[in-house]
Amino acid sequence: QVQLVESGGGSVQTGGSLRLSCVASGSTADTTYMAWFRQAPGKEREGIARIYRPGGTTDYYGSGKDRLTISIDNAKNTAYLQIYSLKPEDTAMYYCAANRWNSYPWFEPRKFAYWGQGTQVSVSS
Repeated sequence: QVQLVESGGGSVQTGGSLRLSCVASGSTADTTYMAWFRQAPGKEREGIARIYRPGGTTDYYGSGKDRLTISIDNAKNTAYLQIYSLKPEDTAMYYCAANRWNSYPWFEPRKFAYWGQGTQVSVSS
């Protein structure tokens, strides 16, 4: 059974940065692909970054992708999401997700089998 635990969210001012962490436990094979999604109030959950653990290949999606960096520390079973130049529209719950298989389009929530509980990011102007 895979468990994902996010941390690192908080309240920041516009222009600040945050690094979110996602610790995975359980089957390593089932977390071959790890991703970050976000869900703003009243909006659908959307994928923003994905990483392939064995090779470190990354994918990004959405208008804010130039302000994101996803990375992995396989020894710690931890994925990170660095968000730069935060804006009020980045305010959302950020979720970590994982899956064994590659599937397109990867940024759809139904493509991932395992989910964390989320960490809240609030950006004030």
